[in-house]
Amino acid sequence: MILLGACAAWSLITAAAHDGRPEGVLLAVLAVAAGYAAGRISGALLPVAAPCAGAAAGLVLAVAVPDLSPGPRYAVPLGHAGATTALLALATGAACCAAWAARGPLPRLGLRLLAAGTVLAGAAVGSAIGCAASAAVLLCSLAAGSMHHRGAAIVGLALAAALVAGTIWALAAGALPAGLAEALEGRLTAHRVQLWQDALRLARRDTGLGVGPGRFGELSTAASQGALSDGRPHSAPLQQAAEQGLVGVILLAATFGWALHALWRTPRSTPVALTAGAALTALAVIAAAGNALSFAAVTAGAGLLAGWATARPWTGEDAEP
Repeated sequence: MILLGACAAWSLITAAAHDGRPEGVLLAVLAVAAGYAAGRISGALLPVAAPCAGAAAGLVLAVAVPDLSPGPRYAVPLGHAGATTALLALATGAACCAAWAARGPLPRLGLRLLAAGTVLAGAAVGSAIGCAASAAVLLCSLAAGSMHHRGAAIVGLALAAALVAGTIWALAAGALPAGLAEALEGRLTAHRVQLWQDALRLARRDTGLGVGPGRFGELSTAASQGALSDGRPHSAPLQQAAEQGLVGVILLAATFGWALHALWRTPRSTPVALTAGAALTALAVIAAAGNALSFAAVTAGAGLLAGWATARPWTGEDAEP
């Protein structure tokens, strides 16, 4: 709670310094906090039913409501603004967590079929990246069943997220080899790379405080020229760097690191912890190259999943007579 409070406070400080608009950041922090609290409570009381219901809700949102905001849709390469992809990955993780918590082969099989159906739903809605992300979470969950020590896997997930974020940062800075940079730009589109370059340029203008929350669209040349621009750089780390400076990036990384640390220390089983870690890492990768964290449904879903995976199932033994 101290870390989330620091995120909210720093957004207000940077907004006051540059006349920014911190409402989006505050809403995201509120969604994460509310989702985590609800996940801890419901996960303690209903360790199987709660994540199962959450997986079904995420799947319905991803399929039935692809436009989670009135803004423009970015179909390539991350689905509809990345939100559909993120919801599919989180829903798959929730279904797999419920499967590992279930007792008996039939309930576990049914929940894994729900997870497999979520993977197929990604293909059905035209989100190839969403299908791939969900499949990766499902495979990681199946592999987690044979792991007895979660520490090395948690470190691997953190390194994977850091590698993707570092690659995107290097691409924006022009530090990658020419061949690799051209290949990535061809997949990610030149306009998206131009947004990242503008974000890095704004970050260098004021490394300490940034330009203020919500001001990227006003100051970015690429955002003003794009016909479908929503005023965001479509990269959470670069958006934090541009709008809230180096401290904003540190707070964002610390929040993800805290989630992985909580999963490492959770009393739940190792397969549940690693499944949730894989889903949250998939979200971190998606957010590094898209605007998934701009949607309250995604941030709340991330908080819910972290809460379910770290909740201590209540058995009534601790109740006072």
